[in-house]
Amino acid sequence: MPARSRTRKRSRPAASGGRGGGRRASGAPGRKGAPARTVGDYLARVPDPARSTLQAVRRAIQAAAPEATEAISYGLPMFRHQGLLLGYGAAANHCALYGTTLAAYRKDVEGYDTSKGTIRFPPDRPPPAALVRKIVRAHLAANEARARLRAERRRKAQRP
Repeated sequence: MPARSRTRKRSRPAASGGRGGGRRASGAPGRKGAPARTVGDYLARVPDPARSTLQAVRRAIQAAAPEATEAISYGLPMFRHQGLLLGYGAAANHCALYGTTLAAYRKDVEGYDTSKGTIRFPPDRPPPAALVRKIVRAHLAANEARARLRAERRRKAQRP
């Protein structure tokens, strides 16, 4: 009787072509490959109508926080000013705002799918620009207050 091989059976790769549960590395729906390095790359990979929706959200954020910088973080476009302001992105069936504090906007976001820190919306029904600006201004105020507090602590720590 031949000896049995003691090698482990390899698990079959996932249907997406590898391990990882079908998640894409691109950071945008519709295209596999390397993650987007710039916001322009990210938006170019997003199919319409989600792209036009995200561009409208982006304009609303820029209008509320012109001094904010924009970068890719965790595969998504994010705005920062003295800390995270807001991120946005697209998935297969929805677009979303990330990094929001929903408690203050519960009534404003009633018609949208929400979870902790996220507002999801259909690509054809983005949140009103006024709501996006309201969220951004609140985050700006919180970030600036936090920055003032940190600066005050540093000043106190440097005093003899």
